[in-house]
Amino acid sequence: MAETPDDNRKMIQVESLERAFPTPDGKGQTQVFGEVNFTVAEGEFVCLIGHSGCGKTTVLNILAGLDAPTSGHVIVDGKEISGTSLDRAVVFQGHALMPWMTAMSNIAFAVESRWPTWSSAQVREQCQKYIDMVHLTGSEDKKPSQLSGGMKQRVGIARAFSIEPKILLMDEPFSALDALTRGSLQDELVTICNATNQTSFMITHDIDEAILLADRIVLMTNGPEARVCEIVENTLPKGRTRSDMHTHANYYPMRNHLIEFLVNRSKTFAEEISADTFDPKNPPIVRPTAGVSSVAEQPSDSNNSLSTQEKKAS
Repeated sequence: MAETPDDNRKMIQVESLERAFPTPDGKGQTQVFGEVNFTVAEGEFVCLIGHSGCGKTTVLNILAGLDAPTSGHVIVDGKEISGTSLDRAVVFQGHALMPWMTAMSNIAFAVESRWPTWSSAQVREQCQKYIDMVHLTGSEDKKPSQLSGGMKQRVGIARAFSIEPKILLMDEPFSALDALTRGSLQDELVTICNATNQTSFMITHDIDEAILLADRIVLMTNGPEARVCEIVENTLPKGRTRSDMHTHANYYPMRNHLIEFLVNRSKTFAEEISADTFDPKNPPIVRPTAGVSSVAEQPSDSNNSLSTQEKKAS
């Protein structure tokens, strides 16, 4: 049986999260999402998938402390968040580099913020460690205008890792890159996260990216009033790579389950949520495997003890 978040220390606990915005006429509110509940364990990589408009980036911004929920709570490492923190690093869709600074200076700015008493030599050593890790050795003195799109994102990733955050938050960091560059960076991210045991939360539209990177995948229904439909545990073995993951027996069951969700179930979830058995505080846990469509687990009480049932093959 795959390890569940309850087997490890929870680094992120999202509890009954809701975000609503005023309507254009100012007379009411539109709920983007509500009753969002999930956890991320220490060292775990969790991806969130859903269509545009379901509030994925808003969820990430709340985790980063860049936005505040309308209601609900986000607890990070045992404390409710109340703003930004250097314990949570963000890699954005764009590189978000300061154009007048070199690659080294962009990373050094973050390192100096994290450790303001460090000497210049200590700062440079820390920056160089992560520049080397993302294979940008030799580009330290180049400014963003002298770097390709993929190299800029490498600098952004190095900057995020350089402050040694407890949590890495990523908002579709590879979506604007070509397929070859995206694949190369995905491989590097897998290597770095495995080497550092980095707790990570990432938003993506790319199903194969989620299967490659994630230990678990949180599925969001369409907005407005989006909800967490279910949480999919990755049934492919650790150590998978882009070149071999399609050879694993559970690859196509995983991929088909996620595609079915995005194409059909994300739109028809209202029927599922109306069922008496659905509990938004404990979204179903699904493990797609070869031979059956999926195995769903629904926590039966507040202590998250689990009862197992097989879903009928579709």
